[in-house]
Amino acid sequence: MKKILFGITSLTIGGAERVLVDLANRLSEEYSITILTIYGKGELRSQLNKKVKVISLYDMAFKDYNKLDRIAISLDLIFKIKPLKGYDIYVSFLEGPITRLFSKKIEKNSDTNIKRIAWVHNDISKVFGKNLKAKIKMKIDKKIYEKYDEIVFVSNENKEDFEKTYGKLKNKKTDVIRNYINYQSVLEKSEQEPEIKFNNNCINLVSVCRLVEQKALYRFIKIHSMLEKDGIHSKVYIVGDGPNKSILKKTIEKYNEKENFFLLGQKENPYPYIKNADYFCLLSYYEGYGMVIDEAKILNKKIIITNTAAKEGIANYDQSYVLENNEKGIYEGLKKILSSDIILNDQTEDDKINDVKKYYDGIIEKVKELFKEE
Repeated sequence: MKKILFGITSLTIGGAERVLVDLANRLSEEYSITILTIYGKGELRSQLNKKVKVISLYDMAFKDYNKLDRIAISLDLIFKIKPLKGYDIYVSFLEGPITRLFSKKIEKNSDTNIKRIAWVHNDISKVFGKNLKAKIKMKIDKKIYEKYDEIVFVSNENKEDFEKTYGKLKNKKTDVIRNYINYQSVLEKSEQEPEIKFNNNCINLVSVCRLVEQKALYRFIKIHSMLEKDGIHSKVYIVGDGPNKSILKKTIEKYNEKENFFLLGQKENPYPYIKNADYFCLLSYYEGYGMVIDEAKILNKKIIITNTAAKEGIANYDQSYVLENNEKGIYEGLKKILSSDIILNDQTEDDKINDVKKYYDGIIEKVKELFKEE
């Protein structure tokens, strides 16, 4: 049985982390799967089946370490820690430290060729910012990616952005593979009762995301307050946590949105909130692909997004809207949509489930192709 090591920063709640858990569970039917995390105690670890082994380099969660500890860990990852030996395939499943770690020399246990695969989930040109530190990282990371046999992107736009940043790497195989989701689990978990009930007398908008700059929630709050002043009423529920929580709370107060815009915090099961919403929104400045978009599609939601790489996820999905990625475009788009509140899709439930099954089975087949001998 082929031994595969996936690497990721942690198994805390997040898009790439959820994808890895579902992917590892499904692949464990045919492969020996181990997940290496830098930090321990991730909430999603409990969702892995017993066949999937987890090894953590550090026992505690990232948030439990102080700044000096984090610097020491970063230095250890650069200078001391080496990749675990004994695996046939090494998959770095997220940009950053784990990709750098898996690029180091790997000792072989046998004559079998080791294969390295890097998975890119974000717009690589934006994820690190534009300061001097970011530019140094980008220069280093170009050499890092050159050490991989294959690079996988979650969207065509991700691939194009990567190549604009680093150029086309010579003799490097690339592929675009969408995020895998255990759709049956999404459907089952969506049936649970949410902790917070929505107001059925108005339109309810839900977003599931980390509270970070990328997700443009400050902009969303401001635009929503403008819509309220214009008499277009709705409630917004944000499921997720992150470093910008306190700033966002102050922004909600600044725009008098305390009765309309709610930060619900992190939820291990966000699906009842998506299911019970009238619209799912992802109004980010930029996206890699947006796994949560696929989850909203599984739950047959009307979806509103900004013009990012996430638009690839709603191609041929009738119940969707792509808004211009600026304040004016979002305001005008939401005003039009919420004023009309149109229901679009007439596909039967059985048709939808069959389409979903074929889609995700196809993703698994593409992933398995990566693991075949050259």
